[in-house]
Amino acid sequence: MMLLSSLAYLYFLAAAALAVPAQEKRVHHQAGLSDHVHDDSQNYQYDHEAFLGKEEAKTFDQLTPEESKDRLAKIVDRIDTDKDGYVTHPELHQWIKHRQRRYIEENVNKHWKDYDENRDDKIAWEEYKNTTYGYYLGEEFSDVEDKDTYKSMLARDERRFKAADKDRDGIATREEFTAFLHPEEFDYMKDVVVQETMEDIDKDGDGKINLYEYIGDMYTMEDGESEPDWVQTERKHFGEFRDVNKDGYLDANEVAQWVLPGEVDHADNEAKHLIHETDTNKDEKITKKEILANWNMFVGSQATNYGEDLTKKHDEL
Repeated sequence: MMLLSSLAYLYFLAAAALAVPAQEKRVHHQAGLSDHVHDDSQNYQYDHEAFLGKEEAKTFDQLTPEESKDRLAKIVDRIDTDKDGYVTHPELHQWIKHRQRRYIEENVNKHWKDYDENRDDKIAWEEYKNTTYGYYLGEEFSDVEDKDTYKSMLARDERRFKAADKDRDGIATREEFTAFLHPEEFDYMKDVVVQETMEDIDKDGDGKINLYEYIGDMYTMEDGESEPDWVQTERKHFGEFRDVNKDGYLDANEVAQWVLPGEVDHADNEAKHLIHETDTNKDEKITKKEILANWNMFVGSQATNYGEDLTKKHDEL
């Protein structure tokens, strides 16, 4: 039984957006390539994380520049899937998209066996519920200080699980469980994302979000503190952009336009950017030589954890 640790994890999933500014966490873009600003004039941290993945990029500083370049050369061989000696835009685009989604796959794999009690490679709602809430279910959460919160968490989890369960059989495949944990990644889960966002911010329960609730979700003023400029900017955004029909509130459709905007393919843009910056002869494809000549844009003088990855089969990466 995972008990409190699982409850804490689920509480994070259900309410993480309450702990951080709305403008950072409420908007559900495609999985971010990087948390850094993309400004090559300052550093290449964005490019490193986009090319390698966020988790891998954290360990860059474990390698010397020579080791880093050596491993980059091996990565290039894997990106060049047709083995013609060139990395094309489609190949680099596919690589970056793969790195972009890998953190999601790793997160699902990390939790899969905790919930798959009968080891049938599926997770039933009852398995998930019992593993996460089992002890407290029998006691009606009597041992939990804020039992109403946990009851609402259970109801919310069940609603999200049912939405992710496409065939409505009460059992989640790996893809359906991924949709449950990461609903923002699946088109058919967008209504759930909007509904949960509305519930988190709409404190008076009137089914819409006013300016006070909107600002309150991202910022609470301390005594004697002046309101930061970014909060004033968000006030303007509420009236000028978020509140499309100018009635002073955000309804579900307006929230959807806010948190689920039209997508930009960031992986595609990054692939174009890397090729543009390193393609010295402007033939719209790059060689290993051109990449290694600009190795600091891809991996810098920091390390990756490809020491382990590079020993794996290509289809495992």
